[in-house]
Amino acid sequence: MLKKYALLFLLALTALIKTEMAYAEKNAKQFSFDHLTSEDVIDLSNYKDDVLLIVNTASKCGFTGQYEGLEKLYQKYQDKGLVVIGVPSNDFGSQEPGSNEEIADFCKFNYGVTFPMTSKYSVKGDNAHPFYQWAKSQLGFGSSPKWNFHKYLVSRDGELVRFFLPTTKPNSRSLIEAIEKELKS
Repeated sequence: MLKKYALLFLLALTALIKTEMAYAEKNAKQFSFDHLTSEDVIDLSNYKDDVLLIVNTASKCGFTGQYEGLEKLYQKYQDKGLVVIGVPSNDFGSQEPGSNEEIADFCKFNYGVTFPMTSKYSVKGDNAHPFYQWAKSQLGFGSSPKWNFHKYLVSRDGELVRFFLPTTKPNSRSLIEAIEKELKS
C-alpha cells in the first residue's frame, strides 16, 4: 500500500516539475489572448518595448470603479510606454456574467475604456489562462488572483516585476511609483 502512494506521489511530483520547467523559460511577452470584440489576438510580443499592467476585471464588482482609474493611468502613461490590458473573468462571485460584447459595451459606455481588453478567461485554478498559470509559477501561490482587479506589472523585457492586490487602487502611490520605475528602465 505504501509503495502505491509513493508511486502516485512521484508521478504527481514529476508532472509538477515538468509544468514548472515549461514555464521557467518563458516570459510574459510569449503569451497571447483573444481580443474582446474581434477575431484579433492580443499578442504580448507586440508590446516588446512596453511596460504592461495586466488586470483581471469584472463588471459587477465592488472594485469595478477601478476601470476609471485604469483608463486614467493608460491615458497618462501610454505615450511613455505603458499598456494596460484588461482580462475579464467570471471566477470570483460570478461578477462578470456578460458576453464579450456586453462587457465591451459596459466598459466603453460607463468608463470610456480604450485600453486593450481580452476575451473573458479564467484566471485561477487548472483552467486559468496560461499567462496566469505562468505568473503563479514565477511569484508563488500567494501572487495568484484571489479576487477581481488583481494587477500584474510586467517590465519592458517581459519579466514579471510584482503583483498588486485588488485593494490597490490605480492611483495609489505604490502602483504609480512601480510603473514609473519600470518606464524609466
